Amino acid sequence: MALPIEDYALVGDRGTAALVGRDGSVDWLCLPRFDSPACFAALLGDGDNGRWRLAPSDTEGVETSRRYVGNSAVLETTFTTPTGVLVLRDVMPTRDGRADLVRTLRCAEGSVRVCHEWVVRLDYGRVRPWVTRQQVAGHEVIVATAGPDQLILSGPRLPHAVDGHHADEFDLAAGETMTFCTTWVQSWHELPAPLPYDDRIEATRVEHERWALTCVEDLPHADLVRRSLLTLRLMTHAETGGIVAAPTTSLPEDFGGERNWDYRFCWLRDAALTLESLLAAGYTDEARGWRDWLLRAVAGDPQDLQIMYGVDGGRRLPEHELHHLDGYAGSRPVRIGNGAVGQRQTDVLGEVMIALQDARDAGLVESPQSWALQRALVDELATHWDEPDHGIWEIRGPKRHFTHSRVMVWVAFDRAVRAVERHGFDGPVEQWRKLRDDVHAEVLERGYDAGRGTFTQHYDTRELDASLLNIPLVGFLPGDDERVLGTITAIEEDLMHDGLLHRYRTRTGVDGLEGGEHPFLACSFWLVSAYVRAGRRDDATALMDRLCALTNDVGLLSEEYDTDAGRMAGNFPQAFSHLTLVQAALALR
Repeated sequence: MALPIEDYALVGDRGTAALVGRDGSVDWLCLPRFDSPACFAALLGDGDNGRWRLAPSDTEGVETSRRYVGNSAVLETTFTTPTGVLVLRDVMPTRDGRADLVRTLRCAEGSVRVCHEWVVRLDYGRVRPWVTRQQVAGHEVIVATAGPDQLILSGPRLPHAVDGHHADEFDLAAGETMTFCTTWVQSWHELPAPLPYDDRIEATRVEHERWALTCVEDLPHADLVRRSLLTLRLMTHAETGGIVAAPTTSLPEDFGGERNWDYRFCWLRDAALTLESLLAAGYTDEARGWRDWLLRAVAGDPQDLQIMYGVDGGRRLPEHELHHLDGYAGSRPVRIGNGAVGQRQTDVLGEVMIALQDARDAGLVESPQSWALQRALVDELATHWDEPDHGIWEIRGPKRHFTHSRVMVWVAFDRAVRAVERHGFDGPVEQWRKLRDDVHAEVLERGYDAGRGTFTQHYDTRELDASLLNIPLVGFLPGDDERVLGTITAIEEDLMHDGLLHRYRTRTGVDGLEGGEHPFLACSFWLVSAYVRAGRRDDATALMDRLCALTNDVGLLSEEYDTDAGRMAGNFPQAFSHLTLVQAALALR
């Protein structure tokens, strides 16, 4: 059975990432890419669906602590046992053109008996590979092969096969170390020689540390801001620049329910918000990669704009279910792919235009070709801006005129106007100004409930939505406007549970799904930023402190938080949560 979500930590090589549990078990890893089929899938099933565990054999009386080494993604787990202290170091070396997970055991005190389990199940825990022992560069390795995939386990002491599992136990005494490595290669390639582990691990650590030095320091919770930015970087494909919303699929928003989605894809919204956060945190050079991915992703006929893409920019992400997996905490179905790819979400272009405007303001040079693309997208929006959509939350019910979507339509035209006025680009600025004013007037007329003194979720309801907190954040109205203040108060009254915000009230049936969900962390970070703009500085600081206290022991956040059970929910770690943490800290600064 999988651990609580918060008991996992992330290691990655900017091509893929693994979840490592406090118990020393790698329960989730897709190789060679974030959206590849998993070879360790115990997270969504059990140990027979694949995992790699290195830990003390006897768990009784064991105390466990974890940390990332400095400002890096090198993870250390320390097991303090009755007989000794065992330190497990996990890292995925970067920039070596390979996909390796390296695990080093070191006995720091006394002696510890170690359990080693290596259970490979390809295609999301479904396929048992053919396993052999072979020689590579004079060393024996275990090779697991099925179809196009081949995994190699190397190390000084290899486990033995027992009923389809590879397991071993051995003793480590003070000062002794052992290093093991799992490497993915295509099955028709020659087996690669082992890495120079110490050199590659140190080079990876140094690279992470140098990257973190750029981050601005004068921020509240600066350590968590750095960790959030490092986490976002780990979730970004180094070659393509695409950032995945999370490295996992189907971790439930509602334990035991159907709200389980595959987040291993690149949302335009998340990419745009990442770009904004990087620029604000001082990462101008790194922001170019995200901007370039954005421009490549949206290239083509403006009518074909999607809300999300594959890591490589691919457009086909068909959703289907994996019936052989029981799901995390019995939450089924387990979904692969994401059917929301075909949805219409009018807010997305607004987010993209904000990010590209921020890039221009920060001095990133933009080519005439990229502006031509943006102009075409805005012109396309001008022809259908007033059509209903599915909204920011990927509502699987009917399309509606969501107020947040209409606000972001205003943003798209507003930033297009700014591009002409501030940066001298060409475009039908008079038409865009008129459309901007028309949208603004419509939102104030149809999206605002004057009797209650609040904006509403969509034009045909009195219900609320936490996305309305973005109204002051994007400049649609000042943060101290009475309509904004009324909306904040109404959202506090309607959507707050134990001090945290829900996205909306699921019991209205607006999303077309069964069951409910827990408070959505990004919404509460939005509230921090809205408090700042409303002049409620003390409330903003208190809520920020509360939210930062919800990170796990290594500074990571999931999508949602179950305040009743005191546990994380949803896919993990979640880019949206970390993005809005950074934005809230910047707002407080």
